[in-house]
Amino acid sequence: MTLQLQRSAVVSGKEPEPEPEPEMGKEQEVVAHVYDVACSGPDGAGGGGATVLQINRIFKDGIGLGGIFHTAIQVYGNEEWSFGYCENGSGVFSCPPAKNPMYTFRESIVLGKTSCSPRTVNQIARELSREWPGASYELLSRNCNHFCNEFCDKLGVPKLPGWVNRVANAGDAALEAAETTAEKLNSKSRMALLINL
Repeated sequence: MTLQLQRSAVVSGKEPEPEPEPEMGKEQEVVAHVYDVACSGPDGAGGGGATVLQINRIFKDGIGLGGIFHTAIQVYGNEEWSFGYCENGSGVFSCPPAKNPMYTFRESIVLGKTSCSPRTVNQIARELSREWPGASYELLSRNCNHFCNEFCDKLGVPKLPGWVNRVANAGDAALEAAETTAEKLNSKSRMALLINL
């Protein structure tokens, strides 16, 4: 049974039929597929796509800092797994490798090899589909790149390169700093108000 057939088990919650474990010592490559967050098609048509492509060319290709990327993980079979927003149900989804129609494919990165069997990988995918509801998506702190890093961790391979999620991480850190500053200022304002009473 391939992962593609087992995807329905992830969605339905039914256990797939047992598979034979791979031979001892056999490991499977884990590949990250990286996309520019721009609609696929000519010139990233679809609103803002060309701008994102230019930002990524400058910040990732030009200076090596990173950019705005979508990622997915492929291990065994003809699917890649990722995470995105939806109002109801799991945000975990799959599609053919390097063929997500919502984004512009950029590159594939071999992250390492997993000793997990196809059955174990499917158990991990089912577990993640429960832990990652679509409504929990947050652009800066719980996005597809965070999902892929957790998937890689469970597969026992290195996480995505730092540049993949650097923009979101920087934005999240800036937001956190702003919230902390606002809380301190609010606390000082309340204290000053109490002192003046």
